[in-house]
Amino acid sequence: MSEDFEIKNKVAESGLVNFDLSKLVPEGKRIGIDLKDFLFEGLILREKDFREKVSAVNPEEYRDAFIYIYNSAEAIVPLWAYFLITAKLTDATKKIIFGSREDLEVLLMHNALQTYDFTDLMGKRVLVKGCSDKSIPENAYIELVEQLKPIVKSLMFGEACSNVPIFKN
Repeated sequence: MSEDFEIKNKVAESGLVNFDLSKLVPEGKRIGIDLKDFLFEGLILREKDFREKVSAVNPEEYRDAFIYIYNSAEAIVPLWAYFLITAKLTDATKKIIFGSREDLEVLLMHNALQTYDFTDLMGKRVLVKGCSDKSIPENAYIELVEQLKPIVKSLMFGEACSNVPIFKN
């Protein structure tokens, strides 16, 4: 074998930019609050009881967390009840929504993608990483394509050794 032999990293030389969407997933605890726990016998909202239970909540237990409020009971809950819980926790939390954990993750990724500065990818060949240890909502990939299509030269999905071309400008 010749001493002139040099191993070349063709991926590095290709000008391909790897983009890992999981880096945009906001860090922090996710905590669900089931309104059923605030209802009389888990079924009926009695204002006095509800207010007492909300008053007993320690906001510090939710400090810097992302909160999703849901209702697993088949009870009708007036809108002011959501106002009351939100008002109690909003100063301690990072974000509060009504919905499921999945709804929370979709919203968090939406906000992250809307505020991310993609200018460093302008005119580049971009490969969106396909595997991650973090759970990423499918909608985030759709929003990412919407953000990247007008600005990148080409977009691929997967890994450098086996990617799927999405488009070329």
